[in-house]
Amino acid sequence: MVLKPVEARSHQAPSQLERHHLHRDEKFRNNRPALRWNNSIFQRNRGKSRRNVFIYYFCSAYSLNKKIMDNILVIGSSGQIGSELVMALRKIYGNDHVYATDIKQPTLEIRNSGPFQILDVLDFKNLLHFLVRYKITQIYNLAAVLSGNAEKIPLQAWDINMKALMNTLEAARQSDARKIFWPSSIAVFGPTTPRHNTPQLTVMEPNTVYGISKLAGERWGEYYHNRYGVDFRSVRYPGLISYKTEPGGGTTDYAVEIFFDAIEKNSYQCFLKEDTALPMMFMDDAITNTIRLMQADGNKLSLRSAYNMAGISFDPKELAKAIQKHLPDFSISYKPDFRQAIADSWPASIDDSVAQKDWGLKTEYGLDEMTRVMLEKIREKLSK
Repeated sequence: MVLKPVEARSHQAPSQLERHHLHRDEKFRNNRPALRWNNSIFQRNRGKSRRNVFIYYFCSAYSLNKKIMDNILVIGSSGQIGSELVMALRKIYGNDHVYATDIKQPTLEIRNSGPFQILDVLDFKNLLHFLVRYKITQIYNLAAVLSGNAEKIPLQAWDINMKALMNTLEAARQSDARKIFWPSSIAVFGPTTPRHNTPQLTVMEPNTVYGISKLAGERWGEYYHNRYGVDFRSVRYPGLISYKTEPGGGTTDYAVEIFFDAIEKNSYQCFLKEDTALPMMFMDDAITNTIRLMQADGNKLSLRSAYNMAGISFDPKELAKAIQKHLPDFSISYKPDFRQAIADSWPASIDDSVAQKDWGLKTEYGLDEMTRVMLEKIREKLSK
C-alpha cells in the first residue's frame, strides 16, 4: 500500500487511505470494551466515592485505548534493519498501524503488507505533517550514513546523521509521537576505551565521523528526555548480520559478505585482518531486543542515552572455520583496507549486563547456529 504525498489538500473529499483510517477508527470506537455504569461496579469499590471510581475506570480505559491505537513510523524502512523491523512490528501492532518510509523504494513484502510512503527525514515540515496527519505515537528512526561510507564523505555524513536525529526529536516534541527509538553503535567507543568486556560507562573518544555523530546523538536524546520529556530509547548496536538485505557500507559488513561469497565463489577476500575480533549479532536477535526495549516500562530504564548490546564476538578466522564445517573447501584470504583502522578502534567484546538487568536483554543465536541459518537462507535466496 503506497501512501500519497503528505501535502495538504484543502476543500477536497477524503482520499481512499483516509476513508480507510476513518472507517478503522470508527470500528474501534464501536467495538472497544464499554464501561457499564451499574451498581456492580460500585459494589466492588465500596468505601470509594463514585467520582473516584469513575476516574479510575475512565483512566484505565483511556490507557487501554492508547495502547491499542499506537501508530508507528519507521524511517529508513528499506535498509538492513528497517526492512526486517517493519515486518516484525506489523505482526505485533497490525499492518495498518506501522507506516514504512524511506527515500528509496521498499521491498515487495513491505509494499504489499501495509502503508509505505517516500519521506525524507531531512525535510522537517513534511516529517511533522506526517506525524500529525497519521497520529503517530512511536518513531523508529534508522536513517544514517554508516561507518565505512561516512569516512568517504565526512561533512555530508555528519549533516545527514545529525539532522535526521534532530528533526525527529524536535518533531516528536511538537507532536504526540513522544516515544523514539534511534540506534547508536559500538562506534561511540574509541582507541582509549577498554577493548575487552567494554563496560556501559567508560571512556568514549570516537575517532570516526560515524562514531562522533552517534555519541553526539546519545547526548541529544538524553537532553530531549530530561528537558522536554521525550521518551528516547537507544542501544549501541554491534555488527548486524542478516541474509535478507545487502550490506550497507559498514565496517562489520565482512560478516555478511563472506556468506554470499562462500556460496557463490567458495572463497572470500576479507578487508580486515584475520584476528580482528568484533561484537556481532544475528538480525533476529537485534529486532527482538529492539522491540523489547521499546515495550519496556520506562520507569525501569536507568539510562536515557544508549544501552550496550553485546551479541557474540568473533574474528574473521573463527567465522571462516564455522563456515568450513558446512563447506569444507571454503577458503579465505586477507587484504585489509581503510576499515581496519576503524575496527581497531572498536571493542572486541561488550558488557551488556545493564541492559539485561533493566529490560531483559537476551540473545538466542551463537556463532554456529547463526552460520547454519545464514548459509541455509542465502542458498534459498540465490536459488530463486
